Amino acid sequence: MGGLNLEVFKFGMYVLFPIGIMYYFGTNLDDRFAVHDFWPKPENSNRIPTERDEIHAELQRLRARRLYQRDRRLAEEAARPQPPANEDEN
Repeated sequence: MGGLNLEVFKFGMYVLFPIGIMYYFGTNLDDRFAVHDFWPKPENSNRIPTERDEIHAELQRLRARRLYQRDRRLAEEAARPQPPANEDEN
């Protein structure tokens, strides 16, 4: 039907097309597909404490924050008027 030239052309396409796609998508990936400033900088992100003193300071900070929130919640509940209790209900 098509002869030798068609077979050579088809073979060339079968070989060169995947290589061309891999070359296009495989080179210069950082500039082509990267979203700049997507990840936060290390100085802006949370850092897990590893030293004993750092862990102790972090636990103290968390305790103080929890107690502050508890005191604030209790103060708000105390300031809120209580509904009258109905003694006639079953």
